Amino acid sequence: MILQFNLALADAIITPAAPFMIAYFSLSHWPFGQFLCQLKVFLLSTNMYGSIYFLSLISIHRYIAVVHCTKKTILKEEKFVKIVCVGVWVLLFAQGFPFFFVIKTTEINNSTHCLNIHQDELVVLYFVWNMIILVTGYTIPFFASIIFYSLLASFIIKLKTNQLKSKNMKMKSMKMILVSLMIFIICFLPVHVSRTVGVTLKLFYPDQCQSLKSFELVYYWCLALSSTNCCLDPLLYFFASKKFKESSRSVVSSIRFWKKR
Repeated sequence: MILQFNLALADAIITPAAPFMIAYFSLSHWPFGQFLCQLKVFLLSTNMYGSIYFLSLISIHRYIAVVHCTKKTILKEEKFVKIVCVGVWVLLFAQGFPFFFVIKTTEINNSTHCLNIHQDELVVLYFVWNMIILVTGYTIPFFASIIFYSLLASFIIKLKTNQLKSKNMKMKSMKMILVSLMIFIICFLPVHVSRTVGVTLKLFYPDQCQSLKSFELVYYWCLALSSTNCCLDPLLYFFASKKFKESSRSVVSSIRFWKKR
Protein backbone atom coordinates (compact mmCIF):
# COMPACT_ATOMS: atom_id res chain seq x y z
CA MET A 1 0.00 0.00 0.00
CA ILE A 2 2.88 2.38 0.79
CA LEU A 3 4.53 1.74 -2.57
CA GLN A 4 1.21 2.08 -4.38
CA PHE A 5 0.51 5.38 -2.62
CA ASN A 6 3.89 6.76 -3.71
CA LEU A 7 3.28 5.53 -7.27
CA ALA A 8 -0.06 7.38 -7.25
CA LEU A 9 1.72 10.48 -5.93
CA ALA A 10 4.25 10.27 -8.77
CA ASP A 11 1.35 10.01 -11.23
CA ALA A 12 -0.46 13.00 -9.71
CA ILE A 13 2.61 15.27 -9.77
CA ILE A 14 2.25 15.72 -13.54
CA THR A 15 -1.16 17.41 -13.13
CA PRO A 16 0.12 21.02 -12.79
CA ALA A 17 2.19 20.59 -15.97
CA ALA A 18 -0.67 19.26 -18.13
CA PRO A 19 -2.27 22.65 -19.06
CA PHE A 20 1.13 24.06 -20.06
CA MET A 21 1.89 21.00 -22.21
CA ILE A 22 -1.48 21.23 -23.97
CA ALA A 23 -0.96 24.93 -24.67
CA TYR A 24 2.63 24.36 -25.87
CA PHE A 25 1.67 21.56 -28.29
CA SER A 26 -1.31 23.57 -29.56
CA LEU A 27 0.54 26.85 -30.09
CA SER A 28 3.99 25.44 -31.04
CA HIS A 29 5.23 28.29 -28.88
CA TRP A 30 6.12 28.65 -25.17
CA PRO A 31 4.63 31.92 -23.83
CA PHE A 32 5.00 31.17 -20.11
CA GLY A 33 8.60 32.23 -19.42
CA GLN A 34 11.76 30.40 -18.42
CA PHE A 35 10.88 29.40 -14.82
CA LEU A 36 7.64 27.66 -15.80
CA CYS A 37 9.54 25.89 -18.58
CA GLN A 38 12.02 24.59 -16.00
CA LEU A 39 9.18 23.62 -13.65
CA LYS A 40 7.38 21.75 -16.43
CA VAL A 41 10.49 19.73 -17.29
CA PHE A 42 11.09 19.02 -13.58
CA LEU A 43 7.51 17.74 -13.11
CA LEU A 44 7.68 15.60 -16.26
CA SER A 45 10.97 14.05 -15.17
CA THR A 46 9.72 13.42 -11.62
CA ASN A 47 6.51 11.87 -12.92
CA MET A 48 8.17 9.54 -15.42
CA TYR A 49 11.09 8.32 -13.33
CA GLY A 50 9.07 8.28 -10.11
CA SER A 51 6.64 5.91 -11.84
CA ILE A 52 9.48 3.76 -13.16
CA TYR A 53 11.28 3.50 -9.81
CA PHE A 54 8.14 2.69 -7.82
CA LEU A 55 6.95 0.16 -10.40
CA SER A 56 10.32 -1.55 -10.11
CA LEU A 57 10.16 -1.53 -6.30
CA ILE A 58 6.64 -3.00 -6.42
CA SER A 59 7.94 -5.88 -8.56
CA ILE A 60 10.72 -6.61 -6.04
CA HIS A 61 8.38 -6.35 -3.06
CA ARG A 62 5.73 -8.51 -4.75
CA TYR A 63 8.30 -11.23 -5.42
CA ILE A 64 9.51 -11.22 -1.80
CA ALA A 65 5.97 -11.10 -0.36
CA VAL A 66 4.74 -14.06 -2.45
CA VAL A 67 7.78 -16.31 -2.92
CA HIS A 68 9.35 -15.71 0.51
CA CYS A 69 6.13 -15.15 2.43
CA THR A 70 7.28 -17.24 5.42
CA LYS A 71 10.70 -15.61 5.74
CA LYS A 72 11.22 -12.59 7.97
CA THR A 73 13.11 -9.88 6.08
CA ILE A 74 13.70 -6.16 6.45
CA LEU A 75 12.20 -5.64 2.99
CA LYS A 76 8.75 -6.48 4.41
CA GLU A 77 8.97 -4.00 7.28
CA GLU A 78 6.84 -0.87 6.99
CA LYS A 79 9.53 1.42 8.39
CA PHE A 80 12.13 0.21 5.88
CA VAL A 81 9.73 0.58 2.93
CA LYS A 82 8.98 4.16 4.02
CA ILE A 83 12.73 4.93 4.22
CA VAL A 84 13.19 3.51 0.70
CA CYS A 85 10.33 5.68 -0.60
CA VAL A 86 11.86 8.80 0.97
CA GLY A 87 15.17 7.84 -0.64
CA VAL A 88 13.50 7.58 -4.05
CA TRP A 89 11.94 11.05 -3.68
CA VAL A 90 15.32 12.50 -2.66
CA LEU A 91 16.84 10.89 -5.77
CA LEU A 92 14.05 12.27 -7.98
CA PHE A 93 14.51 15.82 -6.66
CA ALA A 94 18.30 15.57 -6.97
CA GLN A 95 17.83 14.25 -10.50
CA GLY A 96 15.46 17.05 -11.52
CA PHE A 97 16.70 20.04 -9.51
CA PRO A 98 19.57 20.88 -11.93
CA PHE A 99 16.92 21.63 -14.60
CA PHE A 100 16.23 24.92 -12.79
CA PHE A 101 19.83 26.01 -13.51
CA VAL A 102 20.46 24.41 -16.91
CA ILE A 103 17.26 24.49 -18.96
CA LYS A 104 16.61 27.74 -20.84
CA THR A 105 13.99 28.83 -23.33
CA THR A 106 15.26 29.43 -26.86
CA GLU A 107 14.10 31.56 -29.78
CA ILE A 108 13.84 29.44 -32.93
CA ASN A 109 12.29 30.96 -36.08
CA ASN A 110 10.78 33.84 -34.07
CA SER A 111 9.12 31.38 -31.70
CA THR A 112 10.00 30.58 -28.07
CA HIS A 113 10.68 26.91 -27.33
CA CYS A 114 11.05 24.95 -24.10
CA LEU A 115 13.46 21.98 -24.14
CA ASN A 116 13.64 21.75 -27.91
CA ILE A 117 15.97 19.30 -29.64
CA HIS A 118 17.29 22.14 -31.84
CA GLN A 119 18.76 24.11 -28.92
CA ASP A 120 22.37 23.94 -30.13
CA GLU A 121 24.02 25.27 -26.97
CA LEU A 122 22.69 22.32 -24.93
CA VAL A 123 23.22 19.50 -27.43
CA VAL A 124 26.20 17.88 -25.62
CA LEU A 125 24.48 18.19 -22.25
CA TYR A 126 21.29 16.63 -23.64
CA PHE A 127 23.27 13.70 -25.02
CA VAL A 128 25.23 13.03 -21.82
CA TRP A 129 22.17 13.40 -19.57
CA ASN A 130 20.10 11.14 -21.83
CA MET A 131 22.69 8.35 -21.79
CA ILE A 132 23.03 8.47 -18.00
CA ILE A 133 19.29 8.54 -17.34
CA LEU A 134 18.66 5.87 -20.01
CA VAL A 135 20.79 3.42 -18.02
CA THR A 136 20.00 4.43 -14.43
CA GLY A 137 16.43 5.66 -14.89
CA TYR A 138 15.02 3.09 -17.30
CA THR A 139 17.27 0.15 -18.28
CA ILE A 140 18.25 -0.99 -14.77
CA PRO A 141 14.72 -0.68 -13.26
CA PHE A 142 13.19 -2.34 -16.34
CA PHE A 143 15.51 -5.36 -16.24
CA ALA A 144 15.11 -5.59 -12.47
CA SER A 145 11.33 -5.77 -13.00
CA ILE A 146 11.71 -8.40 -15.72
CA ILE A 147 13.97 -10.55 -13.51
CA PHE A 148 11.78 -10.40 -10.40
CA TYR A 149 8.50 -10.80 -12.28
CA SER A 150 9.96 -13.74 -14.23
CA LEU A 151 10.95 -15.42 -10.95
CA LEU A 152 7.50 -14.66 -9.53
CA ALA A 153 5.73 -15.99 -12.62
CA SER A 154 7.85 -19.18 -12.53
CA PHE A 155 6.95 -19.67 -8.88
CA ILE A 156 3.22 -19.07 -9.47
CA ILE A 157 3.03 -21.44 -12.46
CA LYS A 158 4.45 -24.26 -10.32
CA LEU A 159 1.87 -23.72 -7.57
CA LYS A 160 -0.85 -26.31 -7.19
CA THR A 161 -4.19 -24.55 -7.59
CA ASN A 162 -6.73 -27.03 -6.28
CA GLN A 163 -8.68 -24.37 -4.40
CA LEU A 164 -10.62 -21.50 -5.97
CA LYS A 165 -8.83 -18.98 -3.72
CA SER A 166 -5.43 -20.17 -4.97
CA LYS A 167 -6.60 -19.96 -8.58
CA ASN A 168 -7.80 -16.38 -8.04
CA MET A 169 -4.48 -15.39 -6.43
CA LYS A 170 -2.56 -16.96 -9.31
CA MET A 171 -4.67 -15.19 -11.94
CA LYS A 172 -4.47 -11.85 -10.10
CA SER A 173 -0.67 -12.02 -9.80
CA MET A 174 -0.22 -12.96 -13.47
CA LYS A 175 -2.44 -10.04 -14.56
CA MET A 176 -0.44 -7.69 -12.35
CA ILE A 177 2.82 -8.89 -13.96
CA LEU A 178 1.44 -8.38 -17.47
CA VAL A 179 0.11 -4.88 -16.73
CA SER A 180 3.37 -3.77 -15.12
CA LEU A 181 5.53 -4.98 -18.02
CA MET A 182 3.03 -3.50 -20.49
CA ILE A 183 3.46 -0.08 -18.81
CA PHE A 184 7.25 -0.35 -19.08
CA ILE A 185 7.14 -1.34 -22.76
CA ILE A 186 4.24 0.73 -24.13
CA CYS A 187 4.59 3.91 -22.05
CA PHE A 188 8.32 4.26 -21.36
CA LEU A 189 10.29 2.36 -24.02
CA PRO A 190 9.23 4.48 -27.06
CA VAL A 191 10.07 7.83 -25.41
CA HIS A 192 13.55 6.64 -24.39
CA VAL A 193 14.31 5.14 -27.81
CA SER A 194 13.08 8.18 -29.76
CA ARG A 195 14.89 10.64 -27.46
CA THR A 196 18.15 8.66 -27.69
CA VAL A 197 17.99 8.57 -31.50
CA GLY A 198 17.12 12.28 -31.59
CA VAL A 199 19.98 13.51 -29.39
CA THR A 200 22.42 11.18 -31.18
CA LEU A 201 21.41 12.56 -34.59
CA LYS A 202 21.64 16.13 -33.29
CA LEU A 203 25.15 15.64 -31.88
CA PHE A 204 26.77 13.50 -34.56
CA TYR A 205 24.66 14.19 -37.67
CA PRO A 206 23.44 17.81 -37.29
CA ASP A 207 23.06 18.20 -41.08
CA GLN A 208 20.35 15.51 -41.24
CA CYS A 209 17.60 18.10 -40.86
CA GLN A 210 14.75 16.01 -42.26
CA SER A 211 15.57 13.03 -40.05
CA LEU A 212 15.88 15.31 -37.03
CA LYS A 213 12.51 16.86 -37.75
CA SER A 214 10.89 13.43 -38.10
CA PHE A 215 12.33 12.12 -34.84
CA GLU A 216 11.41 15.33 -33.06
CA LEU A 217 7.78 14.74 -34.02
CA VAL A 218 8.01 11.07 -33.00
CA TYR A 219 9.52 12.07 -29.66
CA TYR A 220 6.67 14.46 -28.85
CA TRP A 221 4.12 11.75 -29.65
CA CYS A 222 6.04 9.27 -27.48
CA LEU A 223 6.24 11.84 -24.67
CA ALA A 224 2.46 12.18 -24.77
CA LEU A 225 2.16 8.38 -24.83
CA SER A 226 4.36 8.09 -21.72
CA SER A 227 1.76 10.06 -19.75
CA THR A 228 -0.81 7.29 -20.28
CA ASN A 229 0.92 5.32 -17.53
CA CYS A 230 -1.18 7.44 -15.14
CA CYS A 231 -4.25 5.73 -16.63
CA LEU A 232 -2.76 2.21 -16.57
CA ASP A 233 -1.33 2.30 -13.04
CA PRO A 234 -4.82 2.03 -11.42
CA LEU A 235 -5.06 -1.45 -12.96
CA LEU A 236 -2.16 -2.44 -10.71
CA TYR A 237 -4.02 -1.10 -7.68
CA PHE A 238 -7.08 -3.06 -8.76
CA PHE A 239 -5.18 -6.36 -8.94
CA ALA A 240 -2.98 -5.77 -5.89
CA SER A 241 -5.28 -4.01 -3.42
CA LYS A 242 -8.52 -5.44 -2.09
CA LYS A 243 -9.50 -2.04 -0.63
CA PHE A 244 -9.02 -0.30 -3.99
CA LYS A 245 -11.13 -2.96 -5.72
CA GLU A 246 -13.92 -2.59 -3.17
CA SER A 247 -13.80 1.22 -3.41
CA SER A 248 -13.92 1.07 -7.22
CA ARG A 249 -16.94 -1.22 -7.16
CA SER A 250 -18.62 1.07 -4.63
CA VAL A 251 -18.12 4.11 -6.88
CA VAL A 252 -19.44 2.24 -9.94
CA SER A 253 -22.49 1.07 -7.97
CA SER A 254 -23.17 4.63 -6.81
CA ILE A 255 -22.95 5.96 -10.39
CA ARG A 256 -25.36 3.29 -11.62
CA PHE A 257 -27.76 4.08 -8.77
CA TRP A 258 -27.85 7.80 -9.57
CA LYS A 259 -28.27 7.10 -13.30
CA LYS A 260 -31.34 4.97 -12.57
CA ARG A 261 -32.81 7.79 -10.49
